[in-house]
Amino acid sequence: MRRILAVAVGVLALAALAFAGGGGEKKTAGEFKVAAVFQTAIEEPWDGVIHQACLRAQKELGIKYEFAEKVAAADFEKVLREYAERGFDLIVGDAFLAGEEPSRRVAKAYPKIAFAFGSEFGPAAPNYAVFDNWIHEPAYLCGVIAGRVTKKNVLGVVAAIPIGEVNRLVNAFKAGALSVNKNVKVKVAYIGGWFDPPKAKEAAFAMIDKGADVMYAERFGVSDAAKERKVLAIGNVIDTQAQYPDTVVASALWNMEPTIDLALKTVKAGKFVAADYGPYSMMKYKGSELSPLGTFAAKVPKPVLDKVAARQKEILAGSYTVKVDDGQPKGTAK
Repeated sequence: MRRILAVAVGVLALAALAFAGGGGEKKTAGEFKVAAVFQTAIEEPWDGVIHQACLRAQKELGIKYEFAEKVAAADFEKVLREYAERGFDLIVGDAFLAGEEPSRRVAKAYPKIAFAFGSEFGPAAPNYAVFDNWIHEPAYLCGVIAGRVTKKNVLGVVAAIPIGEVNRLVNAFKAGALSVNKNVKVKVAYIGGWFDPPKAKEAAFAMIDKGADVMYAERFGVSDAAKERKVLAIGNVIDTQAQYPDTVVASALWNMEPTIDLALKTVKAGKFVAADYGPYSMMKYKGSELSPLGTFAAKVPKPVLDKVAARQKEILAGSYTVKVDDGQPKGTAK
């Protein structure tokens, strides 16, 4: 509850900064440098979304952008310090877990540089902002779809690690499914890492063998298993339906552009503060969305589409709130 209240306060402060003009030492676009440091390959969807948002800013806003991927935990602090020493204006990255403490130490050592990293904890004054992929709202909508298209009433979820930011997606997906199908059972397995497609694929096979006919691919590798076994899948973070046109029904998408754009704007205006950018990953700010159903638009029954559309409208209007539940979900595979 404390984190949720902090997020609410943070978004009000950020909104004020976003619309405040003047003040501080401004930089021209040509002088502005952004660095991103990732623990996994940018092929991993979570890091890939951050990377794509930075690439878009480079193309459209004229910033200079550099990045480092597959940075080992032992080297994370060293790489961050190198970018800081080179005078980058904004340094972003995935952080969490092994990258959490190193990124905070470096930010503290360079108080005049803006840092924004993924974190399940709060920001640290004066210059360490945090963000998260709060895509529980489209995950809930995906659950509504899964709960109505399953034929066996068994859904499977293969996720990364049982921490809050992962658990909330799983719980929202489960809640969406149960809202339309009280008989559905949701099985959950964690692979213990962020990017291990072969392990995720094997975990998915195990669930499919136990009856799951719709898989929530919170991790890469799950959709491959679903395709091979000819069951359906729900995507996560990015839209992979083009690669799996007969498998991926819909996806809970994360858009990092609102977060990156606001960070850039406040740094350039000399108004960057340690704040929680998490809300800018929510549907209200276009930081997340339900993907188009594409090849499944004509395959999903109209009553299901109507239900999803109605709930989505309520979420955007603020008349329905998807519950944030960071606890480890029941039904976790042993």
